[in-house]
Amino acid sequence: MTVKNVTPYGSWKSPLSMDVILTKALKLTTTALTRDGLVWLESRPSEGGRYVLVKEQADGRQQELVPQNVNVRSRAHEYGGGAFRLTENLLVFSNSLDNSVCLQNIDSKISPLTLTAASHTGGVDCYADFQIDIKRNRVICVRERHRKGQLESQDAIVSLDLAGSKTSVELIQGNTFYSSPRLSPDGTQLAWLTWNHPDMPWDGTELWLAEIGNSGELISQRKIAGGRNEAVSQPAWDKNGTLYFVSDKEEYWNIYRFQKGETIPLLKMKAEFAEPLWVFGMSNYAIDNETNTLVCTYSDKGIWNLGSVNLMSGEFTAERTEWTLFQSVDAGFGKASFIAGGPKTPAAVVEWDLKTRAMRIVQKSSQVSLDPRYLSLPEIIEFPTGEGDNAFAFYYPPTNGDFEAPQGELPPLLVKSHGGPTAATDTALRLSTQYWTSRGFGVLDVNYRGSTGYGRTYREKLKGKWGLYDVEDCTNAALHLTRIGKADPQRLAITGGSAGGYTTLCALTFGKVFRAGASHFGVGDLTALAIETHKFESRYLDSLVAPYENNVEIYVERSPLHHVERISCPVIFFQGLLDKVVPPEQAEAMVQALRERKIPVAHLTFPDEGHGFLKAENIKLTIESEFLFYARIFSFTPADSVPALKIENF
Repeated sequence: MTVKNVTPYGSWKSPLSMDVILTKALKLTTTALTRDGLVWLESRPSEGGRYVLVKEQADGRQQELVPQNVNVRSRAHEYGGGAFRLTENLLVFSNSLDNSVCLQNIDSKISPLTLTAASHTGGVDCYADFQIDIKRNRVICVRERHRKGQLESQDAIVSLDLAGSKTSVELIQGNTFYSSPRLSPDGTQLAWLTWNHPDMPWDGTELWLAEIGNSGELISQRKIAGGRNEAVSQPAWDKNGTLYFVSDKEEYWNIYRFQKGETIPLLKMKAEFAEPLWVFGMSNYAIDNETNTLVCTYSDKGIWNLGSVNLMSGEFTAERTEWTLFQSVDAGFGKASFIAGGPKTPAAVVEWDLKTRAMRIVQKSSQVSLDPRYLSLPEIIEFPTGEGDNAFAFYYPPTNGDFEAPQGELPPLLVKSHGGPTAATDTALRLSTQYWTSRGFGVLDVNYRGSTGYGRTYREKLKGKWGLYDVEDCTNAALHLTRIGKADPQRLAITGGSAGGYTTLCALTFGKVFRAGASHFGVGDLTALAIETHKFESRYLDSLVAPYENNVEIYVERSPLHHVERISCPVIFFQGLLDKVVPPEQAEAMVQALRERKIPVAHLTFPDEGHGFLKAENIKLTIESEFLFYARIFSFTPADSVPALKIENF
């Protein structure tokens, strides 16, 4: 029996340093199957967050498909996604270094051919969600056009010439947003999604269908699903020309099919078969025509599962796996691929043979093998909150095989508020969470009201209540753990990025439960977010808060920046100076106000980061500094070396 060292929480020595965590760390985002291999997109913190396309060859070797001077990333709608499309040996991709669209034959060593012309009017065109129309020698995609003098960018579905003439043709425009153009297998029809301000794509979208005319134009355009109160997403075709899509018209995002002019539910379950459409190219299901199988993933109260539907018989099969998160599903050639992760396993690219049912891991996001003695496993927490509602969270207890705390001591608790806020957290292994738990912190990851994965009603509870219900739920989650003896009420901290940073700042400004907090590029001023942010989110607050024009006082009332005098506990701010979503001036103004009031404050800025940090050295400094910040505030001694940190007024 191993004798553990008795050491206060927070002072435990952990084998998980940030150097270990970031060693060969990858962010995996997209998978795609080809006849002779599997392709995926990975972001490498060690290369400044560069996105690289990698292919596994038939012999198991890995090949990078793009040159070193390419970053396969789209900037359309700010958050991008849908940055490449592969058909046989033809690859089309967006290069974020100059926003160009390129064509490459992956079997050739010839440099990529640029398909788009540089703008000479001072504007920028961003492209995403590509479809290769071989029949007409063109690419169909979404173009977001930014022009000087225009108040907002303009969306359109366009075609680009594969011959490299650098000409584009607008196929459809006029609405605020477009997404997901999907070409039928015989090339005669095009389906797409569209929506208009003030709706977000999880509020109300429309699915349209058109015939393709002799000159490649769209004719006989008609809406087949969706509306202001129905969120439709992820259209996909099978080989017979049946169109599938996801809709929440009956509460949950379920899969439907449109056949012979009629919409028919494929599955009816109290589960979510889709995620909110934050980025292009999202895929929670896919169809393999070789085996007539629809491979699907679905969330049941925040836990993701894998399943399949036999399209001939309609039989649904739930698969048993070790994973609780699935993303970026593709299918074809008798196989499926996806990114999967579980409480014990970091995210990985997985290939599934639909004939033998065998699965294999192709690429891991991390090469770190964590000893089970240091692994904290999530506990599903359902707790009471305001208005008689219940909310949900995942609790990770302090776990370290070498240490235990003195008898009677309660651990510090770090409450995490996810971004979005229309998003969700999950239980896939994050080594950054284990960094905290292996040092003696409890971590509570909250799916507050407004989170996805629990149906449309739960998702819409945050409408008009952002800055209220999310804060109330994070606060009640922490209080729930103190009541059941799992957290020290004197050492409660809250942290979050972007929208989660706003929740954090609100909790610290308008409440007194948390004793410290960290804002990672968090929103401090709702007015600036409503007026200055990019087009995709420019009307987001109409539903989350209220339409700005007639409700200015609500925006001021709920903006931490306008009430900094109410913050009485220490705060640390992390901010990228290239951030276009949350201007750096917001953090600076709050920091300055706390300086003047002599409240302990720390402020770390990163000149080379935008909204969300991508570079390994910056990610490392951020987490280590946040840990040191709490160590000083909560008066415990870290067991390992930490960076120097300037805390003003401390």
